[in-house]
Amino acid sequence: MSIFRKLAWFFKIEKWNYLIGVIFLLLVAVLNVLPPKIIGNLVQLISTNKLKATTLTFSLIVLVSVAILQYLFRFGWRSRIFGGAARLEKTLRSRLFTHYMQMDQTFYQEHRTGDLMAHATNDLQAIQQVAGSGILSFADSIITGITTIIAMMVLVDWRLTLLAMIPFPLLAISAGYLGTKIHIAFRKSQAAFSRLNNKTQESVMGIKVIKSLGQDKEDTADFEKLIDQTIKINRKVNALDAMFNPMTTILIGVSYMITLVLGGSFVVHNVINIGQLVSFISYITMLIWPMFAIGNLFNIMERGNASYDRVNLLLHAKSSIIDDKHAVKQRATGDLNFAIQSFTYPGDEQSSLNRVSFKLPAGNTLGLVGKVGTGKSTIMKLILREFDDYKGEITVGGINIKDYALNTYLPSIGYVPEESFLFSDTIKNNIKFGDFSATDEEVIEAAKKSDLYDDILDQPDQFDTEVGEQGVSLSGGQRQRLAIARALIINPEILLLDDALSAVDGETEHEILKELRKERKGKTTIIAAHRLSSVMNANEILVLDSGEIIQRGTHEELLKQDGWYQDMFHRQQMETKIAKEGDLDAE
Repeated sequence: MSIFRKLAWFFKIEKWNYLIGVIFLLLVAVLNVLPPKIIGNLVQLISTNKLKATTLTFSLIVLVSVAILQYLFRFGWRSRIFGGAARLEKTLRSRLFTHYMQMDQTFYQEHRTGDLMAHATNDLQAIQQVAGSGILSFADSIITGITTIIAMMVLVDWRLTLLAMIPFPLLAISAGYLGTKIHIAFRKSQAAFSRLNNKTQESVMGIKVIKSLGQDKEDTADFEKLIDQTIKINRKVNALDAMFNPMTTILIGVSYMITLVLGGSFVVHNVINIGQLVSFISYITMLIWPMFAIGNLFNIMERGNASYDRVNLLLHAKSSIIDDKHAVKQRATGDLNFAIQSFTYPGDEQSSLNRVSFKLPAGNTLGLVGKVGTGKSTIMKLILREFDDYKGEITVGGINIKDYALNTYLPSIGYVPEESFLFSDTIKNNIKFGDFSATDEEVIEAAKKSDLYDDILDQPDQFDTEVGEQGVSLSGGQRQRLAIARALIINPEILLLDDALSAVDGETEHEILKELRKERKGKTTIIAAHRLSSVMNANEILVLDSGEIIQRGTHEELLKQDGWYQDMFHRQQMETKIAKEGDLDAE
């Protein structure tokens, strides 16, 4: 019953709906007592040749009336109890989704997408069953069981009732034992479902890579292996679950045997009449549902209990990125001062940044270059407040970024990663995702600034063209430019381009950067890139290696210094020259 205690907060909110639902269940149970009694009386009258037409007609009218009232009362409890269960599911879905939106990067590193989806679907359905079928099974089994047993004792014979009930305590003992086993088994089953969900999600998302590398057979074999493991675990759950019904059937059969043997003896010795025995057998039949409901109840409760624990564990996870009580609720503007002594990713032992500092006046552009994994993206993540646990300070306009309210700080930043996520929607809505209040003219202007406008006009439905899942219908360069347009439409105070021009050609890159320089006067821009042409016009360029700054200066200053920047620039110039000569030869 622990799951009911855990959901007490919800039942307290919905107490009147559930109370009315239980009252309707009680009325149905009381009405259920009447048909067996009426039928027993008719059988007795028939056996003694005393049945009259008026008595038969009256009995039929009562039976029809009982059926109509039961229909109305059943509609009442279903709408109240199952309606409450639907509201619980809605509440938990909203709460869990909101929680997902508030969690930090560390949370998503610890939990895989498929697992989070399993919590939001399969687990919540199991919890919803507790508030619906669980409450029904619990209340109806008790109400129907008690009213039926009282009717058996009062309307037939209390001695026969007690004798017929002898097998029933065994059911409670067995149900308690199996319930514990099911709880453990179902937790393993839900975990297996999460693993399967993860595998499905990753395989579908990576289908292009799988097929291009010719690994479809191997991936399918791996998937089937995981299915076999999941089925094996679920078989144990089903085996334990399947023990309830046979056990209940056996106990009901024993009760029938006691009723037929002793009940027949009571009829022979005139303790009860034949009509009462027929009624008693009907009441025994009515007890089948409460007995099966008890088994179903334990199953639902243990499944719901295991799922609630899993969901509750997620809901109690705390984000390390939280607003201060006295957070600054204004747009972040002004000079950006970045002074980090050291930063280490959660779970890592080696620092990702060491003694990295720079001051970027508002309106200036900073370039970040260096080999892969040198800390360029890490700098941007810290500015975006994806992590707050570092030694040092980052300020915008003289205010520590940790002192800003997140809902005012983050909208002042436009961020474009190398691999931008596009929604399965139109080009227009993907651009407007940054600001849904933007006009069509602003959308067109953002597309022009990102050099995407002409490409959009070539699309079948232009701005209303569906981009497909994750922008599958667009090229890599078009996806990057669309993401840039999405960032520009919010007119950010700080624009972060994390290798966001890697998929476009040199000419397109030049046009975009020229447009950004013209458009973003007075606004701050940080560009991380592997191609040095992206940062040549920056006010300052930082060369990073192993999380430390090894060179800094303007493009001209760095070219005069021996080191990584000079070597890389000459190498890229040579590569560009060779590529052009190759194009000329091809022509």
